[in-house]
Amino acid sequence: MDVLIRAVRGVSLVCGIVAAALTATAVVVVCQMVFVRYVLNQNTIWQTDFVTFSLVGATFVGAPYVLMTRGHVAVDVVPLMLGERGRFRLAVVATVLSLAFAAVATWLTGLFWLEAWENRWVSESMWRVRLWIPYAAMPIGLGVLTLQYLVDLYELVTGRARPFGAEGPLEGGI
Repeated sequence: MDVLIRAVRGVSLVCGIVAAALTATAVVVVCQMVFVRYVLNQNTIWQTDFVTFSLVGATFVGAPYVLMTRGHVAVDVVPLMLGERGRFRLAVVATVLSLAFAAVATWLTGLFWLEAWENRWVSESMWRVRLWIPYAAMPIGLGVLTLQYLVDLYELVTGRARPFGAEGPLEGGI
């Protein structure tokens, strides 16, 4: 099981790197677009689509890394008011619900991607990008997010991870 956990974390790390690269590339393309429009006084064709698809893709693909590093915004007032058992139960329920949402979203976005692939959808801009390419970020990112939730749930249930970032040894039995 440790090999699987390390593999999922490795894939989540790669997702984070890809998301950072997509974001950085989008910034460079925005600068290029401004230069072409306002300095060279020319039209831009592909830049707006590229930036939009890159940032949306970075959001989906980067989600597993954010979960793995606990980089998301967390409101932990209720968990901190609960005892150890209540905190554990709340963490399990929250993780299971999040896992279910991610799994369903993976399935649905996979169907959406497949439809774009089979019907050869292209964007409406002059660039006419094949939409299955940017749409692939949704099922890929959500699929890895689902795996990361499975790892988090396993670590929580086995006591390898503490609920809501609590520190110290587990008190009594869970």
